[in-house]
Amino acid sequence: MPTQRFTFPGHAGHDLAARLDLPEGEHRATALFAHCFTCGKDIPAARRIAARLAGAGIAVLRFDFTGLGHSEGEFRNTSFTTNADDLVAAAEALAARDMAPDLLIGHSLGGAAVLRAAGRIPSARAVVTLGAPFDPAHVTHNFEHALDRIARDGQAEVDLGGRPVSIGQGFVEDVAGARLTDALHGLDKALLVMHAPRDAVVGIDNATRIFTAAKHPKSFVTLDESDHLISRPRDAEYAAGVIAAWATRYLELSPPAPPPGAPEGVLRVTEADPEGFLQDISAGQKHHALADEPRAYGGTDRGMSPYGFLAAGLGACTSMTIRMYARRKGWPLEGVSVDITHDKVHAQDTETAVSPRIDRFTRVIRLKGPLDPEQRTRLREIADRCPVHRTLEAGATVVTRLADETEIA
Repeated sequence: MPTQRFTFPGHAGHDLAARLDLPEGEHRATALFAHCFTCGKDIPAARRIAARLAGAGIAVLRFDFTGLGHSEGEFRNTSFTTNADDLVAAAEALAARDMAPDLLIGHSLGGAAVLRAAGRIPSARAVVTLGAPFDPAHVTHNFEHALDRIARDGQAEVDLGGRPVSIGQGFVEDVAGARLTDALHGLDKALLVMHAPRDAVVGIDNATRIFTAAKHPKSFVTLDESDHLISRPRDAEYAAGVIAAWATRYLELSPPAPPPGAPEGVLRVTEADPEGFLQDISAGQKHHALADEPRAYGGTDRGMSPYGFLAAGLGACTSMTIRMYARRKGWPLEGVSVDITHDKVHAQDTETAVSPRIDRFTRVIRLKGPLDPEQRTRLREIADRCPVHRTLEAGATVVTRLADETEIA
């Protein structure tokens, strides 16, 4: 996905390092992502969620809070309140680019920060929290052994995830006094709460309290066996897919106009896992799916195979064609299902076949309803008029070209 790197002034005027991930197609909305406590904009979960949203036409801004990652300033001089201030500054930086954020996403303490900052970002229409604490002071359990030292000396260096981080007394006092109840009551934006029941860092009860305090519209989706950092690729991809689908509803995104000659728009397939075969499919930037190969063929089995999609197209078109005909005739067809199998067979009956083996799709059609034998026979015949069936039997031409350099971000 195309990426722009830039800096913008944070709450205290320090330059904060930002990364703006852009859609390869039409830009339909913008999201602002807040990372977890002392993490950074480039953690795997943030990268995967940004990529998935970009595939749905939603640009995503990720940035390092003051004193973290590549941003300037001293983290020991920051607090939960200044994190919220940095988010407001990031929203203003996006607005200056005519990309004011429509969606706010926060992971862990970043989730609490977006809830605090949401009321000051009027362009945002929806908020997502991932493993967020209801009580921001919950974060102090990460360094509770150093609280006395911080109180005595005004600051202390602690080990967080193998990294030395200086925590100031101002941070401890600020999170201790922070409350999200008022922010949730007055949120006035759609809310999606995502949390893992087995989260050992921020317990699931936090999600319950956030959800209960918020007003509708609100939704809750479990992250099942995910860890707090959503470190497994499949968990991050699941979260990203849910966010993309949910956000499309609340942001009221309209699909872009299709290009001339392509009434269904452009279907884009983007590699999602360079080490395997997982593919992210965006159809007209409105519908999304994943394609993969079975584990036996080197894939991770997180989506249908390419031939599976081909079979699905044939089955769907068959069912639609039968329904269309029965509806026009007024016949009592109550339901249709189509089973498709695909295999390779010897081309014994094809004298002009280039290969000794050809592809064979076998359909088993089930028609439900009080149809007489003649109606059932006719509907079986109509199945062969399915446009995808005709395309497969007649063959098609595939035209391929490499994208120009100007088309590659």
